[in-house]
Amino acid sequence: MAQAKVSIIIPTYNVEEYLEECLDSVCRQTLKDIEILCVNDGSTDGSLEIIKRYAAKDERIVVLDGPNGGYGKAMNRGLDAATGEYIGIVEPDDFIALTMYEDLAKLADENALDFVKADFYRFTRRSNGDMSLKYNHLDKTGEWYNKVFDASVTPQALHFIMNTWSGIYRREFLESHGIRHHETPGASFQDNGFWIQTFVYAKRAMIVDFPYYRNRRDNPNSSVKDTGKVYCMNDEYDYIEELLRPQQELWERFKYTYWVKRFGNYTFTMERIDPSFIPDYAVRFREDFLRAQKLDELDQASFSEKQWGQLQEILSNPRSFAKKYLSSKKRKATLKNGAAKVKRIAKKVVG
Repeated sequence: MAQAKVSIIIPTYNVEEYLEECLDSVCRQTLKDIEILCVNDGSTDGSLEIIKRYAAKDERIVVLDGPNGGYGKAMNRGLDAATGEYIGIVEPDDFIALTMYEDLAKLADENALDFVKADFYRFTRRSNGDMSLKYNHLDKTGEWYNKVFDASVTPQALHFIMNTWSGIYRREFLESHGIRHHETPGASFQDNGFWIQTFVYAKRAMIVDFPYYRNRRDNPNSSVKDTGKVYCMNDEYDYIEELLRPQQELWERFKYTYWVKRFGNYTFTMERIDPSFIPDYAVRFREDFLRAQKLDELDQASFSEKQWGQLQEILSNPRSFAKKYLSSKKRKATLKNGAAKVKRIAKKVVG
């Protein structure tokens, strides 16, 4: 069998409600020369049956079934089995534009790219099936689009929106640098390490200002909605640091931006987790960043003014910061609920 142009990995765990829409968008790609690796990570619902049904109709689908080992392990199984020139990733509750892989593979070929990434939509669906879309620009400055750049010497590129699925990667590039996902059973956000590795090693990269990918935001089982997974992001960034710090020249180049990314993901965690965890999380936040401070790896110029102010509060008194943070969060929730109530009343009056 000839090498596929793109191997598409779909790591699957209990997503029967969304999986058919995902598989339809992948199977109907205008690029026909694809390999579709469906990695069933011990699903207990009907996901495996759906995959097998599609595989019976499409010989390009490869079913990789196994016990639950977590997202990182599922992704690595797919990467190890892939034979394509390029690697694509589609989350099983998302879907993609039909020309995505044809267009991106063409760009990658024409420019000899290690990877190419594109803008994307985040979406939710109402009960009547209507979809609400929000456009996400990878680069908020707009200056990096549609040109080849050396990501390995461009720390500011780590400020692009983090995602691993809106593009494709040359498989030879991933293999040559041993780029894989962190494997920790039960953990989440294991795409962060993969994402950072692709940027610090890629010599020829490109981002394009077209939204091929549709990223779901209404799946109640998504990691971003799991309020009990408290320290997964901390563990992931410890892993990233362990990978990069021994490479002295690379670490010196990226260390300031690394700590800004770590800060942003810690504050994202505080937004996500149950409020009861926030005081202790703020203490752990301080511990990690005190270490960076002692190593002289925090660069004020790399942070926004607001971020730097928050960081100083956390370093000074994490529990005081947590109390202030929780009060602000509660106030915002009250205002949001009030606005929603007014909207419902107004709708009844008009109706």
